[in-house]
Amino acid sequence: MLTMPLYEDDVMHAVALRGSVSVRELAMLLNVSEQTVRRIVKPLVERGEVEKVHGAVVGRTRLGEAPFLARMAVNQRAKVAIAGRVAALVSDGDVIALDTGSTTGFIAQALRQRRGLTVVTNSTFIATSLATIPGNKVLMAGVELRNHDGASFDAQAFSVVRSMRVRLAILSASAVDAQRGLMVQEHAEAQMSAAMSEVAESRVFAVDSSKFGLAGLVALLPMRGDDRLVTDAQLPAECRRALGAGQVVVV
Repeated sequence: MLTMPLYEDDVMHAVALRGSVSVRELAMLLNVSEQTVRRIVKPLVERGEVEKVHGAVVGRTRLGEAPFLARMAVNQRAKVAIAGRVAALVSDGDVIALDTGSTTGFIAQALRQRRGLTVVTNSTFIATSLATIPGNKVLMAGVELRNHDGASFDAQAFSVVRSMRVRLAILSASAVDAQRGLMVQEHAEAQMSAAMSEVAESRVFAVDSSKFGLAGLVALLPMRGDDRLVTDAQLPAECRRALGAGQVVVV
């Protein structure tokens, strides 16, 4: 008979490492059925050690976490739902760019179901999440890493991104300002978003509703007519007007 506690450490380790792990991946990792994974996870959920949302198991914020992992714990359900919708826009063999962010981190987890991707990113979290998938080619843009999220914005990061041509850029934002639209907190983040936009055939922005009405420091490039913004709730009217063009998809 299967003893569930024997598997709990493996589940907690996987969740701590990646922030979010699908039930399917855990079944493969533990060599058990998905139904068994749900039985293993149930007491962890009841004890408040993890959450189960939309077919994935996600961790909770713990004392001493790095700021990036702490941000991944904010509005997790929404970010997982957004990640699923954005991942549906990506096919096996696709060529994509992802910037650094908590929501794009969840998107990277959802993309672990795809095969043969070519990915350029300036996020070590995203790079390590996708580099171990068979057939993937991952280009980590940059050498010098920020200490709070492991992202790179050095000259090499921009050089690598600008040398690429991708079908889809998957981008994040720190705020949806009622006057200025999509915003981030640092000039380097806006510059990286612009660099990925320049080499992409199309763009999708992934922004959860906790960002609505917030003010960032630096505005991103305006949304274009063929852009999509994927979010988890209806935008306030003033925020929608500030975005201008583009399609808003609510999951």
